[in-house]
Amino acid sequence: MGDAIVVTGMGIVTGIGVGVESTLDSLMHCRSGVGAVRSLSTAHTDIPVCEVPMTEGEMRQRLGIPADVVTTRTPLLSLIAMREALQQSLLQPDGGRVALINGTTVGGMEKSEQLYLAFFDDKDVAYISAHDCGAGTAFAADFFGRFSQTTTISTACSSASNAIILGANLIKSGRADKAVVGGTECLSKFHLNGFNTLMILDRERCRPFDDGRNGLNLGEGAAFLVIERESDAKARGAKILCTLEGYANSCDAFHQTATSPEGEGAYLAMTQALADSGLQPSDIDYINAHGTGTQNNDSSEGNAILRVFGNNYPPISSTKAFTGHCTSAAGSVEAVISILAMQHGFIPPSLGFETPMADVPVVPQKTLKTGVSLTHVMTNSFGFGGNDSSLIFGKYQPEKQILATSAYDEKRRVFIGAASQISVQHPLGEEWFENPIFYNEKYVRALSPDYKQFIDPKAARRMGAVLKRALTTALSALKDRDVADLQAVITGTGLGCIENTEKFLRAMVVDGEQLLTPTYFMQSTHNTISSQVALNLHCHGYNCTYSQRGVSFESALQDAFLQFKLGKLSNALVGGHDEMTPDYYDLLDKVHFWDGTFAGETAAWLYLENGRKSDTWCELLDTQLFFRPSEGDLHNAIDAMLLRHGLQRSDIAAVMTGKDENAENNRPYDDFCRLLPQAAVLRYKHLFGEGFTMPAMGIYAAAVCLKNGRIPSFLIENKGQVIDNPQNILIVNCFKNAEYSLTLLSK
Repeated sequence: MGDAIVVTGMGIVTGIGVGVESTLDSLMHCRSGVGAVRSLSTAHTDIPVCEVPMTEGEMRQRLGIPADVVTTRTPLLSLIAMREALQQSLLQPDGGRVALINGTTVGGMEKSEQLYLAFFDDKDVAYISAHDCGAGTAFAADFFGRFSQTTTISTACSSASNAIILGANLIKSGRADKAVVGGTECLSKFHLNGFNTLMILDRERCRPFDDGRNGLNLGEGAAFLVIERESDAKARGAKILCTLEGYANSCDAFHQTATSPEGEGAYLAMTQALADSGLQPSDIDYINAHGTGTQNNDSSEGNAILRVFGNNYPPISSTKAFTGHCTSAAGSVEAVISILAMQHGFIPPSLGFETPMADVPVVPQKTLKTGVSLTHVMTNSFGFGGNDSSLIFGKYQPEKQILATSAYDEKRRVFIGAASQISVQHPLGEEWFENPIFYNEKYVRALSPDYKQFIDPKAARRMGAVLKRALTTALSALKDRDVADLQAVITGTGLGCIENTEKFLRAMVVDGEQLLTPTYFMQSTHNTISSQVALNLHCHGYNCTYSQRGVSFESALQDAFLQFKLGKLSNALVGGHDEMTPDYYDLLDKVHFWDGTFAGETAAWLYLENGRKSDTWCELLDTQLFFRPSEGDLHNAIDAMLLRHGLQRSDIAAVMTGKDENAENNRPYDDFCRLLPQAAVLRYKHLFGEGFTMPAMGIYAAAVCLKNGRIPSFLIENKGQVIDNPQNILIVNCFKNAEYSLTLLSK
């Protein structure tokens, strides 16, 4: 039997309330927050939205953040919700093993779209540092104290649900004792215009599951939960709100924005969440549906619900007519609403519902129902790219024995079976290992292979550069592997498809909010990469995308590693993908991002499997993330990592570092390497360049060395000769002296 994962705190801010109490009041009085645009500066004032009724200035004042501190609306919303959750949980992140997992897609876009042209005139250029998704997460982590690790999940509308899933897996694996999990998203012109190009925005309040539904309403907000083990919550006297009973993520693998008619991804997410919880469909008392109000989603989700529950499905409703569709925050917003329904014995209605859908006989709750007993509730979140997640929460029952459906087992092994890369070195091979290319330029684009060997030219013309590289390297990595059933596609990307993002942004800013191209918007979401790979490989398994600046790739690698150890995966593709456009290169140059080395581009996949074969590259022994660790923290982490695998410091042949030509950038690496004085110090950025997911190339390079049984001299900093037959290589990455990762590979 297992130790239950429980919720001990929750916080929420949306257009229907700032805080749990005001949110509950709006739900009980059926007050919708959807209405006319009040704050967002847009030409589309005829499109209803659900805005949080606070300006940026009011939020800063509420939080005590001065006007000159560089941040944006998205993290400000998260701070309000997060503070409420922490206060209710009586938790203060103080250097203990408390993880922060945030889900977001827009990031700092609402500032970037306002200041985009000014950036190039050197005005307000500091705000470019707040554009990427991970910047807001790091800002929140610093605001509240000291978290042990942080990361950001960006899977569009399922982001917050996937953050909850990762937090639970971190706790089950013993990598964290507690986790603050959820999501945040603000409204932006980019978002509004993007959805408008897809023609799925209703000009009235949305009507989920109604036959006359005509689209969704966008909303904004944030919601966070504090989750931990039941035993820990009891030990510190925290009030337990409910249990997290089960969860699952799957991929529809059907279309970038549409879901399959039969709802395959939704069906898999719900059935696997039930299996994870040990519950039967008849045990679910209420489903908070994704229910966007679009024709495609509601029919697809309705069919999936009938497939899982049959005609005796439990009461269902969508609360998006209350809050609008809060996109990346939707999963945690609706998790809080579902928990409130369970706590207070009510089922919120699907506002606006009148006529059942003609094609799918699913009828949601039409009016508020009170005085009901809810023991188990399910909440669904389905995102672009068919990224589908389901969560199940249960009423806390102290006497209930929890079935341990996934136990962490250190004995389960993880191997790198294959890999492929496209970079500034020779693509799709290891020629760089014998004949590396050295560059004197400050900005180098990736070298292109013959894409026709892997992608139909007609399809390739519709893909941005980063998508072509991602799909080609995925197919290349798998071409010699006998993979009948790929179980996961997990990606790290700092910027996503930034080329298409820029095209949509520039057209919107320069030409106005008219005649915009939907393709650029569809390919601007960060999880486009993983979803397109899953679509082409017909992979319905786990699918996730991480966007945490310089540790984006290691975040993806950690996710896969934990799921192998938990017995949830036996194979996976884990990738790091980023492109660097001329404009974005110039903007980052203005904030001195490139001091020390040249700008490069990344496209790399590692194929992980749980069995060793004759052509296996190496073993992935361990990987771990840290946020602002002390030297003592890293010292202890190394020893603990080595102890888990029966190794000593003297067993480490080399340390692969992210060193460049800047002494200040190298200081954390020098401090770290002093802990392992016997090891050779390696570097790779002089070959591959700098970029948000460049650590993928460092781990890839270390794997190549172990596969080939030697470390070439051009990788070695402190011992200028070839190292033969290395057994163990430790890879360390540090981003801005804040976010660290350790990865241990073995021959």
